[in-house]
Amino acid sequence: MENTYKLGKKMKNKDVFVEKLRSSGLRPTKQRIQISELLFDRKNTFHFSIDHLNNLLKKKTKIKVSLATIYNTVHAFKKKGYLKEILINREKSYFDTNTSDHHHFLNVKTNELIDLKNEDVEKIKIKKNLPGKKIKSIEVIVKVENSN
Repeated sequence: MENTYKLGKKMKNKDVFVEKLRSSGLRPTKQRIQISELLFDRKNTFHFSIDHLNNLLKKKTKIKVSLATIYNTVHAFKKKGYLKEILINREKSYFDTNTSDHHHFLNVKTNELIDLKNEDVEKIKIKKNLPGKKIKSIEVIVKVENSN
């Protein structure tokens, strides 16, 4: 009975992944379903770079997935609102499965991005206005390193 439950749950999840892909304008290939599983079949928020995701796919799947497929799938999910991009600098960006406005710690030695809850940050006051612009969100990245 337990195997039937797991199989049923896996089939339900696959339907969710297929729908996410289709609603993002992508054909649900085996490779893209594998990417979707890795991104969304988890309990906790997942922070990743394209390279990190590529390495995880190589380790966890038997299907070969091109870097272009990974890049295009991730950016289609971002455009649809399933992922959020966090720009660290011109050369480095991360993606986050938690698309709500929230803050992060960035470990500068390990490049690990960790959620920082809004209640752990006091209200931030911005004193400057830009003509013709309004603030959409405020998200803080706190860079940390080991204190040795």
